[in-house]
Amino acid sequence: MSISPTLVNDAGSTNSEFLVSGMTCSHCVSSVIEELSAIDSVENVVVELNVGGASKVTVASSAALDPDAVQAAISEAGYEWVDAAS
Repeated sequence: MSISPTLVNDAGSTNSEFLVSGMTCSHCVSSVIEELSAIDSVENVVVELNVGGASKVTVASSAALDPDAVQAAISEAGYEWVDAAS
């Protein structure tokens, strides 16, 4: 899997976007946010829930994200990383 090209914002954080499937409610979103927030350097996580499809996840971090850590966090939450958001 890949993480979308990292975008650097004015505050110096990097934003990474990717898609996660299987989320259907706010509890699902909370689980993904909790697991991703536990990754070192993650500052903020935003999920755009898309019931019945892949949900867009945006992660702001102080450093580039390790794709293996992202995959592990999403799996731990019980969901599947689909691919980078476009």
